[in-house]
Amino acid sequence: MNQPFLTVALCTHNHADRLARTLADLAHVQHPRQPWEFLVIDNASSDGTPELLATMDWRPAGVEIRIVREEKLGLSNARNRALQEARGDYLLFMDDDETPDPAWLIAYEQAMLEHQPDALGGRIEVLFEDGARPSWLQDELLGFLGKLNHGTARWLTESTTPIFGGNFAFRRSVFARIGNFDARLGRQGAANIGGEDTEIYQRLLAHGCHVRWVPDAIIQHRIQTPKLRRSYFLDLHFRQGRIEGNHERADKSKIPPAYLLPQLWRAAIGALGQRLREGPNVTLRREMNAAYFIGYLVGWGLGQRGKK
Repeated sequence: MNQPFLTVALCTHNHADRLARTLADLAHVQHPRQPWEFLVIDNASSDGTPELLATMDWRPAGVEIRIVREEKLGLSNARNRALQEARGDYLLFMDDDETPDPAWLIAYEQAMLEHQPDALGGRIEVLFEDGARPSWLQDELLGFLGKLNHGTARWLTESTTPIFGGNFAFRRSVFARIGNFDARLGRQGAANIGGEDTEIYQRLLAHGCHVRWVPDAIIQHRIQTPKLRRSYFLDLHFRQGRIEGNHERADKSKIPPAYLLPQLWRAAIGALGQRLREGPNVTLRREMNAAYFIGYLVGWGLGQRGKK
């Protein structure tokens, strides 16, 4: 088989039920003109994922498919394994709970050939597949579920326009310049840790890499509504705060910076006041801010111990 131009890498961990639909949806994706391969990284799954992947009925015709098992738990570890295994000039990542638009690969291929960027990102829409959207889930929170839309096609040069891990691609050789994914970040089993995608985007910018926004490369991130809880957003921000607080503490004093407690107090009082005035359906964003500062204080207190 010809050397692939593009490797599509899907990283999965214990999501056999969601993965089954994602694999089935691949049958509707239009093939690019350039040779490509499909790489699945099974990240230490202990459910029915290995058995599902062993079946033949999901495999797209005419595409080389490889399945690799990575025992070191963590999404960043799985993505780093994909870097080792991929043979394409470009490496495109997707998640195990997504449905690509039929023209997804065509749009990426066109942008890669025309602009030859170091990295690319595509649009992500949120699909509530099991029922109505919760009343407390305001539009401003959809970005924390992966929704992303930077508008028309262009080069991304600002820190405020990141690309997200559910739909981004890289020239494989760029990792020799910027380094691999940070294994301390990203989901680790049931641990709700994020930030690995925005962190690597910042590294791309810091190294002067060219990042292309491809709005026609669309993926639907499927959300199982009954499993959607306010606690998910609070936990995500608590953990992010703890990571950042621990990082900033390093070898500094155990006493946290003086500005942290007032910020926590303002966030907590603001959330409480808004809840009393407007009800609980509009307060989650402020509650998330409070959770972040609590996590930051915890991470600061852990200091070097939090890095073990």
